[in-house]
Amino acid sequence: MDGNYSESSETPRMLPPAPGNFVDREELIQYVGEFGVSQGYVVIIKQSKKDKIVTLGCDRGVGKKDDGVWVLTVKNGSHNHEALKDITEHPSASRFTEKEVMQIKEMTESGLKLRQILKRLRQSNPELLSTPKHLYNVKTKLREGNLTVKKLKASSHEKSIGGNLQSSTSSAEPSWKRRYPLRVPNFIGGKFVESQSSTSIDVINPATQEVVSQVPVTTHEEFQAAVFAAKRALLSWRNTPLTARQRVMFRFQELIQRDIEKIASSITTEQGKTLKDARHDVLRGLEAVGHACVTTSLPMGDFVPNVPSGTDTYSIREPLSIYAGVCPFKFPEMVPLWMFLIAVTCGNTFILKSSERDTGACLVLAELATEVGLPNGLMASYTLFMD
Repeated sequence: MDGNYSESSETPRMLPPAPGNFVDREELIQYVGEFGVSQGYVVIIKQSKKDKIVTLGCDRGVGKKDDGVWVLTVKNGSHNHEALKDITEHPSASRFTEKEVMQIKEMTESGLKLRQILKRLRQSNPELLSTPKHLYNVKTKLREGNLTVKKLKASSHEKSIGGNLQSSTSSAEPSWKRRYPLRVPNFIGGKFVESQSSTSIDVINPATQEVVSQVPVTTHEEFQAAVFAAKRALLSWRNTPLTARQRVMFRFQELIQRDIEKIASSITTEQGKTLKDARHDVLRGLEAVGHACVTTSLPMGDFVPNVPSGTDTYSIREPLSIYAGVCPFKFPEMVPLWMFLIAVTCGNTFILKSSERDTGACLVLAELATEVGLPNGLMASYTLFMD
């Protein structure tokens, strides 16, 4: 950036930013925003045409693309606002993105207080200028129905330099993946189902003390739905040929090996293990996967002739029913793989209860179960259940 004078100043003097040239639109906006804060005001974007022009409020400035270079010009060379006693008094501080409003709505319904909500919003957006008063106004509008989705989307094109207003981008990911912090879903009937529970537990990153995700307390109805789905899947899975079940396990093994870094990273974030130890957790679990792939002899029965003379004895091994496993937090990947793979390979269905302290590894396993093509309901996963 080429500017006419320095940004540094011992005391805010409400000066406008210096005209200059910038590499791209983002650099221009960042410069103007940071300079405005240093001078005691907040710059907002009044109008914007991507890759063409940005009209900035407060400083009477315009950024325009000319021959591949963004050029900032300032009208009259003066600022048109009085100094603010508190930067949070600026109107931009009371604005939230569509995503933030939805987070406020969800956290309010979960029973969180204003300051708790604000703390979590600032974890994802440290430059948030809003106060509990601004949150209260949003909650009031939501409660009275004055803040509709239509109005929210109509205002989402505005952006604040401080980061309060960001464009909402559409994504093919499910809604639970787009939340921050992540609200862990249940895996029932071959798909992820968001819990209707209003009670949840925070998963804390031991290294940073940040909230990584929220684990809802599964309701009785949701748990019963998982059992029903597992019973229904058992009818067809138990009659599936053993060789076909083996092929599924071989494919499952390939997918876990492919995503080993993703799983290990999740364990490190939620539990605090080193990345090396987290990888070993997954590798030990892969040993169980390999064992499940070669268990052709386990489901076989026995036959002994002439016991006693003229009498033959035989035994038949067949799938029993639904198995369940409760996982400890110490080995969030190894223990689940020890539990459910052998049971599933032998023709049973499985309900897995992951530790509420590190659910990410089991969440990845559920995603892989969908990718590998396990029948719906064959494997169910839930987070926490209190009756």
